[in-house]
Amino acid sequence: MFKSILVAFALSLPLLAGCAPGAQAEPARATPAPEFTGITHWLNAPPQTMAGLKGKVVLVEFWTYSCINCIHVQPYVRQWDERYRDQGLVVIGVHTPEYDEERSTANVRRAIERFGIAYPVAQDNDYATWNAYGNRFWPAMYLVDRDGRIVHRHYGEGDYDGMEQRIRQLLATAPTKH
Repeated sequence: MFKSILVAFALSLPLLAGCAPGAQAEPARATPAPEFTGITHWLNAPPQTMAGLKGKVVLVEFWTYSCINCIHVQPYVRQWDERYRDQGLVVIGVHTPEYDEERSTANVRRAIERFGIAYPVAQDNDYATWNAYGNRFWPAMYLVDRDGRIVHRHYGEGDYDGMEQRIRQLLATAPTKH
């Protein structure tokens, strides 16, 4: 009986952990990207909207500063921002706290400085944007095409070459004429 309890507990651990260690990428059925909602503060930029970003390729990255997997992903996200910003990529970090101390704007600002993040960061303390996206993991990345549709999702670490390839493909695609 003890062994079956241990097995059940071990199998449930991934469900309990919001900080996703393994990579899970999936093409998304093209659905409209939700607006940023319930944001308590915008850091590094004035407030952003998905409507205002139409025509750009947008990488929405859900993270929190004490998640080790988020810390491992940061160098890649910063590199994509620097490399593709002038080609039309906009990276938006959505900082959604896992722990109470992560709700502090001062702590988030210090983390942004420590990690060298230059792109806009939305502080989503009430999980409003997190819930609008139906997100469940840190880190999570959503690629939004020039027409404002989520076309790719990635949870956790890894598949950095694949994500960069998707970014380049989207940047090479013109928006749909309506």
